[in-house]
Amino acid sequence: MTDARRETRVLVWICLLVGINQMGFGAIVPALPVYAQSFGVSASAIGMAVGIYGLARFFAAAPAGGVADRYGRRMALTIGGAVTLAGNLWCVFAVHYPEFLAARFLTGAGAGLIVTTGQIVVADISAPERRGRMLSIYMSAFIFGLGIGPLPGGVLSEHFGLAAPFYAGAITGLLAAVLAWFAIPETRDMARAAAAQSKAPKASYWWQVYALARQRGFVLVCLINLMSTASRTGGLFALVPLIGTERLHLSVQTIGTSLAAGLLAGLLGAYPSGMLVDYFGRKAVIVPSNLIFCAAMLMFCVADSYAWFLAACLIWGAASSIGGSAPTAYAADSAPPGMNATTLSTYRMVGDLGYILGPVLLGMLADWFGAVTSLVAVSAVMASVGVIFAVFAPETYRRKR
Repeated sequence: MTDARRETRVLVWICLLVGINQMGFGAIVPALPVYAQSFGVSASAIGMAVGIYGLARFFAAAPAGGVADRYGRRMALTIGGAVTLAGNLWCVFAVHYPEFLAARFLTGAGAGLIVTTGQIVVADISAPERRGRMLSIYMSAFIFGLGIGPLPGGVLSEHFGLAAPFYAGAITGLLAAVLAWFAIPETRDMARAAAAQSKAPKASYWWQVYALARQRGFVLVCLINLMSTASRTGGLFALVPLIGTERLHLSVQTIGTSLAAGLLAGLLGAYPSGMLVDYFGRKAVIVPSNLIFCAAMLMFCVADSYAWFLAACLIWGAASSIGGSAPTAYAADSAPPGMNATTLSTYRMVGDLGYILGPVLLGMLADWFGAVTSLVAVSAVMASVGVIFAVFAPETYRRKR
């Protein structure tokens, strides 16, 4: 089998695996708040059922890189699927709320193993000149699974009860484990071959992290990732619906449809954005998409009609699509030979930190100063990080002409 055919085969299977896994996660989203409420807990406790999932992904990112390097990518993906299966089944049979939270943490850890290792696999098989497009295809599968999941999840909840989506999540975890073990070839040898070719000495995990921390570009792209995730989870998913309901008096269904339209716009633009990343370089895409994302956040603040609200959703989707693969490609470019696992797991861990901090910090700002002020603040910080990245981060890839 030629290298190109092998790369294509691995990409197809890893996209299918991640898409299935994300579909299982998305199926649980509509039922999760109501299911958590059935334990008789407060609204803040229900929020913990969402936040603890991100906390688990944060703690699983670094171990995922270690497992992927020591035991192989297939093993890390298989374990992730098995842990997801166990966590979702535990959610169904949990008797008390603390037990349910523990089950959600286990499920998030499984997802962290899969998502982090999936990015490592794509970094293993992609040459720099094709990395943007391959990552954009991977992100398309990720977004599609996440976006389509709530549809079957809602149907299952309506006809078979609130526990049904958790059973569906368990099934998708099982499918992910089976695909990982039987369909995806091991790609660790590609990373090791690159390390051997460069004659780089084998280093411990913490030495690798130290080496990455000394790379200015990698640190700055991690900041981009942190702010992007924090503004998306804390701003778009938490504060924007409040603005839509309180200022524009939009229904929950209308807001959900608008956000889904933005998600669809991003999905359609994913591959073209990957081509831009490979043609013009990483920074040429990261910086404009960062500023466009900030502009979309500010549009939500000044929107005085549904048309403006929908336009902001579409611009957000386009910016997320353009900037979706570029920072990850930049991070993968920054990996020294043989250090794909450590590099991508560290990058992913920083993003998951934004998943945790974003809703908490922006929620506190909204309580003190209002949702609009909170969105303006996060947009200003995100734009500042983008400008710093534009000035101080080196370009990691230039197309040969």
